[in-house]
Amino acid sequence: MIFRLNKAPRYPHRARLPIVRRRRPMRYHMKHQFGVRDQAFLQTMHALTGSPLPEGNCVEVLKNGVQIFPSMLTAIKAARRTINLEFYIYWDGQIGRTFAEALAERARAGVQVKVILDSVGSSAMSPQLIHFLQKNGVDLEWYHPLRWYTLSRFNHRTHRKLLIVDGLVGFSGGVGIADNWLGDADTSDHWRDTMVRIEGPVVTQMQFAFMDNWIKSRGELLTGLDYFPPADVCGDYMAQVIKSSPSEGSSAVKLLYTISIVSAAKSIYISNAYFVPDRDTIRALEGAIRRGVDVRVIVPGEYTDLPFVRQASRFHYERLLRHGIRIFEYQPSMMHAKTMVVDGIWTTIGSSNFDDRSFRLNDEVNVNVYDERTAAQMETMFFEDLARSREITLRKWFKRSGIERLKEKFAEMFRPQL
Repeated sequence: MIFRLNKAPRYPHRARLPIVRRRRPMRYHMKHQFGVRDQAFLQTMHALTGSPLPEGNCVEVLKNGVQIFPSMLTAIKAARRTINLEFYIYWDGQIGRTFAEALAERARAGVQVKVILDSVGSSAMSPQLIHFLQKNGVDLEWYHPLRWYTLSRFNHRTHRKLLIVDGLVGFSGGVGIADNWLGDADTSDHWRDTMVRIEGPVVTQMQFAFMDNWIKSRGELLTGLDYFPPADVCGDYMAQVIKSSPSEGSSAVKLLYTISIVSAAKSIYISNAYFVPDRDTIRALEGAIRRGVDVRVIVPGEYTDLPFVRQASRFHYERLLRHGIRIFEYQPSMMHAKTMVVDGIWTTIGSSNFDDRSFRLNDEVNVNVYDERTAAQMETMFFEDLARSREITLRKWFKRSGIERLKEKFAEMFRPQL
């Protein structure tokens, strides 16, 4: 069932300039009072993020395009009622065409296929591919397209990566639908990334995250069993979905990272494409080191799609290294994963980067899993990536050139928009 909501009238004269709007940063302070393995951690995570952690889920971690794309396409081809897809990046190319054909085939078969694409991230999609999707019955919406009367919200993007099939199977993580993610991070052109496939009660939370932006974009409320079927128990994994948006007035993503880091007692292993921590998260990481926590971070090395963001990230290296946080730059290809494993039991996999843009400006979504098996698998993947990374030490860091130092200081000036 679909209800159409009347969109709020637009008032062009109320558009605010400039596009880049400075907002007061959200400050989150928390003392270490309990560990990740304590019941208080789960209760706090639920209460402060608003997302419960139901049991009864099945979780499968997928590494790189060689595992991710076949699993997603299999789910799409098996759809019987609904397919909801929301992505920041959807580009032309081999995999883009493959997904388009799979979505179109299901739409022609009577499946309700609804797609949200970010108007900036997916701006490179060709008119021919857009026309192909639409003429085959795919319902396509663009998130915050540029209009002269919408300049004030143009900087607010959906960075979410979501695929929900029949309200029963969900995918989320860091990938985009583009040829950059093909393969197994086996060449410099094929990026390293992680996705999670999940079934069970928590898929309802993923569907709600998609619904959030479908309402904002189309004004349609999707209801009924086609979208929200009974959530059968299919496993014994405890999981939750965190959705974050600047329109909600707080950053659930930043809360997720803050609570997790401050609660750590043993280890924090972070892999992130754009690691530009703010003052609060730096202090939280430093506090973890003082408690004896092993903190290691894998970030992109030479291969990165945004060198300017890498410079801003490197601006913080000295302070982090001085406090005992170990930093590793991934060498084979672009490290695009957004994951964190804490104390061998708490895992987050999602779209959110470790930067101000994810904390304040973007719509994001993360899947959190409270399970030792998933954490062990993620730690194994982390150390495999670590073996393919180069550690940055203070001694090496002090030897960098003066030009590099100037680039870092200049990039840091733009940190609120990165």
